Amino acid sequence: MRVIDENGNQIGVMRTDEALRYAQARDLDLVEVAAQARPPVCRVLDYSKYKYEQAQKKKAAKKHQTQVVVREIKFRPKIAEHDYATKLGHVTRFLRGKDKVKVTIMFRGREVTHPERGRDLLERVVEDLGDLCQVDQRPNLEGRNMTMMLSPSKAVINGTWVPPEDRPEPEEAPDPDALADEARPVADTDATTAADEAPAADEAPASDDAPAVDGPADDHASASTVAGDA
Repeated sequence: MRVIDENGNQIGVMRTDEALRYAQARDLDLVEVAAQARPPVCRVLDYSKYKYEQAQKKKAAKKHQTQVVVREIKFRPKIAEHDYATKLGHVTRFLRGKDKVKVTIMFRGREVTHPERGRDLLERVVEDLGDLCQVDQRPNLEGRNMTMMLSPSKAVINGTWVPPEDRPEPEEAPDPDALADEARPVADTDATTAADEAPAADEAPASDDAPAVDGPADDHASASTVAGDA
């Protein structure tokens, strides 16, 4: 057999008794790791430690595996509003826990002749859940049961999903008319004011050389003339 020592180095091909004595001299075990090889391959190691390391590797690999759990919630076509709200809360809790949910509508008696009621109820469930879920299987009627499969949305899986009540309110878009008023230039108003204050072209300004004619001056002149005549 081909022997590999405890450090992973190949020692070479040895007889079985020689390999056993080699392992016993180091207080280790001789473990066959490749029985199909020619010659078979054996390793010198601590078998208890080897088993422990293998168990730890399996445990770590199992921890990284995603275990899919399928929950089931059953509705009736004529379900009351209070019961509907309660069952919808269960579906929400399962989806937020990253579990798949199988929603089943149970028909009894003549109810099976109106499958559209069950389909409408399932569509209502999907609408009320919103972006919390995604539909893996559309409503399907099997015998007296109609089933639909739901799974968590990508936002739930990634941990970025936020409940609607915790989401910030969207900002209101600005009024385009208000923006137009703010952007309107004020030069037109200034020009109009200046035009109103400017004198008209046909109005000539008064000259300083022109004689001033007023009421009191005429009265004085008339009085002087009368006095001279007298």
